[in-house]
Amino acid sequence: MHTHSITPDSVQVLAFDIFGTVVDWHGSIVREMHDLYPQVDGDAFALAWRAGYKPAMQRVMSGELGWTLIDDLNRMILDSLLPEFGLTALSEADRKHLNRVWHRLDAWPDSVAGLTRLKRKYTLCTLSNGNIGLLTHMAKRAGLPWDCVLSAEVFRAYKPDPATYLGVAKVFDLTPEKVMLVAAHHEDLAGARACGLRTAYIERALEFGAAHPKDIAAQAGNDLHLTDLNALADTLGC
Repeated sequence: MHTHSITPDSVQVLAFDIFGTVVDWHGSIVREMHDLYPQVDGDAFALAWRAGYKPAMQRVMSGELGWTLIDDLNRMILDSLLPEFGLTALSEADRKHLNRVWHRLDAWPDSVAGLTRLKRKYTLCTLSNGNIGLLTHMAKRAGLPWDCVLSAEVFRAYKPDPATYLGVAKVFDLTPEKVMLVAAHHEDLAGARACGLRTAYIERALEFGAAHPKDIAAQAGNDLHLTDLNALADTLGC
């Protein structure tokens, strides 16, 4: 962990990336696939589904597709994956249920406790490409104590578009440096930093599963580098 010039009072709002940072998308999808379709390699399925995410968002950002909710992008990716995994026979109801696995993702073990501590002192909001309905259902099920659910949907732009990071500051009528983005992805943090936000990197070595550990080395530029959300609460004096 290292700190630049962060004092607990220099920041008022903590904005959180969600997929991978607060919730375990890979482990959650693997568990559901194991329960629903045990014949499928859940690890490969989760990774393939997630791999379709950036290209799908790119189609929206390039203007090829109109503004599209992540729920709908996830469904397009899912439909294209099913043949590859021998699941073409899935009914519409089954496809709908499987697509909503993204609403049922489990929090990392430290997330609820860490967020609950941080909430005593800071305003907590999501800043995710996930849509509002998805993020709200997920929070309700996993017990995530957000003060506010902000999404790419609000700004009609996906991260790392500056409209998302600056949008959080604007919502709360703050200068950007009063907002800190908390994320497990350096690209997201770089986007926030370029807009003047403070940044905290959270190590999630197992984001892609135990078989595919992630490089969690510190990178210059982030204000904080922490093992988990309890460590963030410790550092910020919560």
